[in-house]
Amino acid sequence: QVQLVESGGGLVQPGGSLGLSCAASGSIVSVNAMGWYRQAPGKERELVALIVSGGSTVYADSVKGRFTISRDNAKNTVYLQMNSLKPEDTAVYYCNLLRGNRGYWGQGTQVTVSS
Repeated sequence: QVQLVESGGGLVQPGGSLGLSCAASGSIVSVNAMGWYRQAPGKERELVALIVSGGSTVYADSVKGRFTISRDNAKNTVYLQMNSLKPEDTAVYYCNLLRGNRGYWGQGTQVTVSS
């Protein structure tokens, strides 16, 4: 089994910055990718950013140039640095780990961008 624990959410003003982290534990060998998804009220869950095992990254168009995903393999942790935050970034952010054809989810952390 895989456990994912997210941290770092909170309330931030528009234009501000926030960092999220996701620590993985358990059976975390042969991981294909780790990433961040988000779900706003009344909307479907969507991909925010993804980092694959080789180190390549993928970003949603809406966050390109503002968000940065990174990882620390020694700590089995993936990070999401969010800059220039907008009210439309408000959502519950979920960490995801893909191993083989199975995905694992964290419990989610709330990010609210509001003045």
